[in-house]
Amino acid sequence: MKNLAIKRAEPRHRRERASVRVSETDGRVEGYASLFGVPDYGGDVVMPGAFAASLRRRGPCEVRFLFQHDPAQPIGVWDEIREDKRGLYVRGRLIGGVMRAREVAAMLRAGALDGLSIGFRTVRADRDPRLRTRRLHEIDLWEISVVTFPMLPGAKVSRIEQAGATALAGVARRLQTMSSGLRQASRHSSCQPTQMRRA
Repeated sequence: MKNLAIKRAEPRHRRERASVRVSETDGRVEGYASLFGVPDYGGDVVMPGAFAASLRRRGPCEVRFLFQHDPAQPIGVWDEIREDKRGLYVRGRLIGGVMRAREVAAMLRAGALDGLSIGFRTVRADRDPRLRTRRLHEIDLWEISVVTFPMLPGAKVSRIEQAGATALAGVARRLQTMSSGLRQASRHSSCQPTQMRRA
């Protein structure tokens, strides 16, 4: 998309521990996709209120949940995106029926991925010549991605849990109990196999 700047959320000068968590039961994710006042690797600083107008126009359902900023790879949906004092808080769901979403969940659990990043168009910004940074006062938010190399220190995954892990463990325990009970019943049974006779 023309003039769409990709703003990657990842490590830089300050290490604030914003995080994204994935629920065990239904693939819900939550955390911070951007932090206010923290310079990224490109020298951009998102200012408080920068997302407000865009979120009023678009809402979370129209901000895409992508993998590596690739519009051909949507992996989930955002249920909530809002600004707070810290930055841009997000809450959404990975889509379990999408193979790439399952792969991303596996990579997050293994620690192969841990970053979040935003794709946006700059609407209003100015320069701070003393700090040599660009202050973003208003941006048009297009998408939020899980990425390999983010650019803002705190926008990263700190913990990932397998969706359905608890339920699967419970099923396994029940099957084990049933199997043990069947073995015991078989040992104590007085029934003897009957020999088949031909008429």
